[in-house]
Amino acid sequence: MNQPAVEPTDRKILSLLARDGRMSFTDLGRATGLSTSAVHQRVKRLEQRDLIQGYGATINHAEIGVPLAAFISIRPIDPSQPDDCAARLEHIEEIESCWSVAGEESYVLLVRCTSPAALEDLLARVRAAANVSTRTTIVLTTYYENRPVTGTVEDAS
Repeated sequence: MNQPAVEPTDRKILSLLARDGRMSFTDLGRATGLSTSAVHQRVKRLEQRDLIQGYGATINHAEIGVPLAAFISIRPIDPSQPDDCAARLEHIEEIESCWSVAGEESYVLLVRCTSPAALEDLLARVRAAANVSTRTTIVLTTYYENRPVTGTVEDAS
């Protein structure tokens, strides 16, 4: 069954929460012109509709000891085997994100490691666990990430 369209006020709430997931219902109400209880009900509905899937913190990875970020593109060695790479790799803690993609590779992983040697070890574990070949791109500088993209066009004023 199709979900109803997301109305402008709900889009505004999503946009505000994407920028600051800890924003209070009172502040959301001020920003949207709604009462605190009305905002609370709307947020609850957005959560129930799975439009809000969770709340999180932005982590300084270098400060917690995992400064090296890399993208690992993987391709199955034997394409006739079941496509279960995501499940086979789920237990590897260094994998932050796993996307199924179109193109030459089947998946792209975002990983975080302590060093180039740790990345080399991780690559060996990924290859062994999922029976895949890999292509790796190491991140040199991150200018921005996890930007809130909610499909809301804000006024330029």
